[in-house]
Amino acid sequence: MKKVQFQSPWLPYMLLMPQLAIVTIFFLWPAAEAVQSSFYLEDPFGFGSTFVGLDNFSDTLTSTDYGRVARFTGVFTFFVTFLSLGIALLLAVKADKVLRGASSYKTLLMWVYAVAPPVAGLIGVLLFDQHVGPIVDFFALFGWRMQIGVDYFDTSFAMIVTAVWKQIPVNFIFFLSGLQGISKSVQEAASIDCRSGMRRFWTVTFPLLAPTGFFLLIINITYAFFDTFGIIDVIVKNEPGNNPVTLVYKVYLDGFRGNDLGGSSAQSVLLMAMVFVLTVIQFRLIERRVHYT
Repeated sequence: MKKVQFQSPWLPYMLLMPQLAIVTIFFLWPAAEAVQSSFYLEDPFGFGSTFVGLDNFSDTLTSTDYGRVARFTGVFTFFVTFLSLGIALLLAVKADKVLRGASSYKTLLMWVYAVAPPVAGLIGVLLFDQHVGPIVDFFALFGWRMQIGVDYFDTSFAMIVTAVWKQIPVNFIFFLSGLQGISKSVQEAASIDCRSGMRRFWTVTFPLLAPTGFFLLIINITYAFFDTFGIIDVIVKNEPGNNPVTLVYKVYLDGFRGNDLGGSSAQSVLLMAMVFVLTVIQFRLIERRVHYT
């Protein structure tokens, strides 16, 4: 492979400077400030702070409310990740077999990708509205009277459905690209060796999609943890009360609504450590089963 030669030894570093500046200003600096604030009891109006050591962390970890939110975050992340990946894979497999009208079919599945999370949350609110929501009317036919914003389970269901709907197009694009990248000769050889389409998919196609699936697994877990903030904020209508919220939304509530800057910072540090540990576990355990071709 031919190596790239730069006329000046400083040119590569200069090209990296804009990206490094963005990472430093918008990630490293706020992260360092959050770690520092987590050890202090800060005045919400900025008049002073008191060092309290690990008290913010101990109060957070012993809080029953934080435990309840953490359990819901785990359930929410599992269902959003599993359903969005599963439905997107099914749609990608079907789209890969479409011959007539393939462009229109794929466009209809991808357009949701351009919708911002708060807008997706607003659409979810309209779909689950108690008076005009078509989804509420549909489930009412089976005796399920949904009360979004009032009933804990109903609100959780609306959050999961909206978050899954928003994420399916992203997964669909990657899965479809992975399917189209599989060699036709491999598919033809597999069709000769195995007549069952289902068995052929799980023994040949799915293992070849493993690198794409592993990448999307990381992306979807990160999405469920952080990028669903706008959806949750719109659905709970700024009145969380006893409604389900995720850990990242609780950081916002305690910091900007409760003015507990120290406790909110401690929660953000714990959330960052949690995601880091989860990512390490995934790379250590799951990636060993992934074979890159």
